[in-house]
Amino acid sequence: MPKNSSSNLDSRTVQSALEALSRETKQSRLARVFPFLGPAFIASVAYVDPGNFATNIQGGAQFGYLLLWVIIASNLMAMLIQTLSAKLGLATGQNLAEHCRNQFPKPVAITMWVIMEAVAMATDLAEFMGAALGFQLLFGIPLLAGALLTALATIAILGMERFGFRPLEAVISAMVAIIALCYVAEIFIASPNWGDIAGHVVRPAFAGRESILLATGIIGATVMPHAIFLHSSLMQGRIVVKDRRKLRTLYRYEIMDVVIAMGIASFVNMSMLIMAASTFYATGKTSIATIEEAYKTLEPLLGPAAKFIFGVSLLFSGLSSSSVGTSAGQVIMQGFIQRHIRPWIRRVVTMAPSLFVIAMGFDPTRTLVISQVVLSFGLPFAIIPLVLFTRRRDLMGDLVNKPATTAFAGLAAALIVALNIYLIYATFFPG
Repeated sequence: MPKNSSSNLDSRTVQSALEALSRETKQSRLARVFPFLGPAFIASVAYVDPGNFATNIQGGAQFGYLLLWVIIASNLMAMLIQTLSAKLGLATGQNLAEHCRNQFPKPVAITMWVIMEAVAMATDLAEFMGAALGFQLLFGIPLLAGALLTALATIAILGMERFGFRPLEAVISAMVAIIALCYVAEIFIASPNWGDIAGHVVRPAFAGRESILLATGIIGATVMPHAIFLHSSLMQGRIVVKDRRKLRTLYRYEIMDVVIAMGIASFVNMSMLIMAASTFYATGKTSIATIEEAYKTLEPLLGPAAKFIFGVSLLFSGLSSSSVGTSAGQVIMQGFIQRHIRPWIRRVVTMAPSLFVIAMGFDPTRTLVISQVVLSFGLPFAIIPLVLFTRRRDLMGDLVNKPATTAFAGLAAALIVALNIYLIYATFFPG
């Protein structure tokens, strides 16, 4: 798309949004909401990345529908946290990383930056490995060559940013839609037991240390720390209003964006686990522990279409999330230390851990699961500052948290910390 037409697309989106906020449009309710959709869809890619494939497939294959409640709880927490992140960017015009740099002592901010860079590396590892696996499974391309193709595709996708925010939002949203449609097809083919599903959605339970490890990985793969930083950045300068009434209306529209996008992500995550449970666990194949095994086992159980659909969803998940992860890494670096590097340079640098894992022959799926646990350990360093900032009226103005909102967000942070402490204890003191 030519640059001027893309700029016009952004301008038309902003104009339509301002008309909706001023109630100067005769469009339908759906048409009024449309200009505000996009930022949460970009953030939601982090919730359907290849790390989710790894944790959800293992969880479903080993424990059936047992951990469905974890996905539900994780996505409810994700909706709350992403809403707070969007609100922070709207109310203050600054993203979470910038607030951490400005509000915390310099040593604290630098320490947080180092931690979040480690989280970003774990994120890149999961997403990069997933896309490379998608290329290998679908086309027989070696992992190393698939990794290089992923790097090139990521640079190309991120290159669309120079044309404005709307083209990139459209491309990422289309990829999310493809992933969701793939799992609609997978669920239809797998024919799960809906009665068992309904029971495990509302009945919390664990079955030993391994289930807790996977539950922690699911949370790490669902409430992604880099997406928290990214979403606040996506709201900066997208649609700027100063009027208090319009700002609150804008915030309500952004809540719709979050609910729709996170709802789709929740459906995809549940579908992953349901597919694994109804296909592998139900047939006694509880030892399925890798994405490659799942891909190869789907054909004899459900036919070649299921295998192909699975591979397509994995590939699009890896490509889209790799692009979003790179953007988030840039936001983190620029916000904490005010340094900006070109996305393609960051992509080349962050390729190193993934290429090392591939070269050393490490198990890709186990690596993905462990990377999600690393993400879970990084979550408090994103959630706690977010809660602290959004509860301050001097920063947030009229969009300051209500006491109940702060209480629920604090409870989510406490739950994540408690799970991590238990995980450490169970790892070092087995049995």
